[in-house]
Amino acid sequence: MERVSIDDCEPSEAADGVHLALLAGTDSMNVQHFEIEPGATVDEHSHPHDQTGYIVQGELTFLTDGEEIVCGSGDSYAIPGDQPHAAENRGDETVRGVDIFSPPRENPSWQED
Repeated sequence: MERVSIDDCEPSEAADGVHLALLAGTDSMNVQHFEIEPGATVDEHSHPHDQTGYIVQGELTFLTDGEEIVCGSGDSYAIPGDQPHAAENRGDETVRGVDIFSPPRENPSWQED
């Protein structure tokens, strides 16, 4: 068993105001913590990984397939692999949550070497 505390992780700034930290993982999935500051945007992107997540605090607007989907504290979401998506924090508080990726993300482009 692996135990990883958020206190032991050094987040990387993937984009202005978007902070990500890889947490625990296995051969088939991993967990990522995120914080997205007010006004920050995750540009449209896609990846082969299925992505599910849970919003712990705040409200995040996802943009996908021409739709806007708002997820707030207590909401979960699922994004199939290869589906283009973006996200925006349009609120006035930092959004905090977790993402789970399957298969795991290895050496994400935002992570420093």
